[in-house]
Amino acid sequence: MDSIPALKIGNLEICPPIIQGGMGVRVSKANLASAVANTGCAGVIASVGLGEFENIPRAEAVKRNEEALRYEIRKARSQSKGIIGVNIMVALTDYENLVETAVDENVDLIISGAGLPLSLPQYLNGKDIKLIPVVSSARTFQIICKRWKHHFDKLPDAVIVEGVKAGGHLGYSYESVTGDTAQTLEQIVEEVVKIANGFEPRIPVIAAGGIFDGKDIAHFLKLGASGVQMATRFVCTDECDAHENFKQAYLDAKAEDITVIKSPVGLPGRVINNSFVEKIKQGKTMPFKCDYQCLRTCEPQKAPYCIAKVLANAAQGKLDESFVFAGSNAYKCNEIIPVKALVEKLSEELALALAAEQQIPK
Repeated sequence: MDSIPALKIGNLEICPPIIQGGMGVRVSKANLASAVANTGCAGVIASVGLGEFENIPRAEAVKRNEEALRYEIRKARSQSKGIIGVNIMVALTDYENLVETAVDENVDLIISGAGLPLSLPQYLNGKDIKLIPVVSSARTFQIICKRWKHHFDKLPDAVIVEGVKAGGHLGYSYESVTGDTAQTLEQIVEEVVKIANGFEPRIPVIAAGGIFDGKDIAHFLKLGASGVQMATRFVCTDECDAHENFKQAYLDAKAEDITVIKSPVGLPGRVINNSFVEKIKQGKTMPFKCDYQCLRTCEPQKAPYCIAKVLANAAQGKLDESFVFAGSNAYKCNEIIPVKALVEKLSEELALALAAEQQIPK
């Protein structure tokens, strides 16, 4: 559709302007990422916990995760000529190793949040891989820009602004999320856009968190964003790598089922309520032995349960022993469709919303 603007990140052109959000553990792998890339959007593999980490020594787990990431990138490349990225969380203890693997495999872009990716440019080795930090405030964006410019003479190729309505771990305090006192995504996007527009060339801003349909995309484009990141919508697709039970949890969810928990890693997390969530809200614990410690912020001897194991169980459909991360609008999902059909639907909605704004008759 000619009326839909492309998201341009350097020499990459993403149209419609949608980046599929990285979902771990083992939810967005090669099958989903390649299907999304084949539509013209950017497909993203989540690097966390791809390899076996359960009950094996740390050195072996790190090696298996690296091999698994390499395998998923190559598989996605074999299934698509489109744009493939990797999401690598700063909080991971094997962060550097995973970044080096992604660079070695020549991915198109690396998305990095869950902490400040202050040293990310040092791993590029002269390659033109787009680096996209994830921030939840204008201040964080400024800190990253200042550090990268000073140490590496580089600025972010784009920035993702993730708001409070996102699924999974959130970059806000538990109290601000549950008390509804956090800044809105609209407010943060407008602040970051002002800063991003001050650079030459301007840095594209990508809005994320609770964006559900084409009308939402148009809303953030109007506020100055160049594109959006969407994760929740891509769960309910044929190609999503998670188990059918995981997808069914979205279809069964009602608005009141979307809840926020305190994660063992010290952050709030948005999940779909179930019997397992009720148990942990009541303070029940599941002691575990950990030789890996996949997250820097996790203290295995103090944690009430292993978040990595729980999320791995979820991806395998074992929902009696886990919970499903989801965005605030997950309850609106009512069907499982091919990625192609979803992107076509979003594109049609976006084109209509943009036309309505411009008062162009359709």
